[in-house]
Amino acid sequence: MNVIGIVGWKNSGKTTLASALIRELSGRGLTVSSIKHAHHMVDVDQPGTDSYKHRDAGAQEVILAGGQRFAIMHELRGAKEPTLDELLARLGPCDWVVVEGFKTHSHRKIEVHRRESSRTPLYPEDSSIVALAADYAAEFPGPVFDVNDVPGIADFVLNSEKQ
Repeated sequence: MNVIGIVGWKNSGKTTLASALIRELSGRGLTVSSIKHAHHMVDVDQPGTDSYKHRDAGAQEVILAGGQRFAIMHELRGAKEPTLDELLARLGPCDWVVVEGFKTHSHRKIEVHRRESSRTPLYPEDSSIVALAADYAAEFPGPVFDVNDVPGIADFVLNSEKQ
């Protein structure tokens, strides 16, 4: 399984780039999965639904299945948040996984950084950042892509698979 991460500070355009990269890779005939890290409380289920009632009753995992998709909701119930490696192990087979967030993990990452950001780039402190997607000419020691050059970023990702 090939993994590429998209990292950056809040409101840098991580989700926009991750979504565009998923679309580009999928459009090239590859099977792509994604993992999105959130620092806030996440709940894809709503109070009052049957699956919510199952979780509320104490189920550790609830699978909500229908004709178009299924979702597995896993309650941590005080357990530690799973690591990226543990989450990757739960995914089905695919060609690529695009990970948004998990910036402290050591997987290969592309940083998104904007000129107007008040935060300094992450790459000087993170050797696992292999490319930069920016809206300015940055002094990054590796490849720097225009943040909108999704085909170029996808080419880089696919070529880096061979390294």
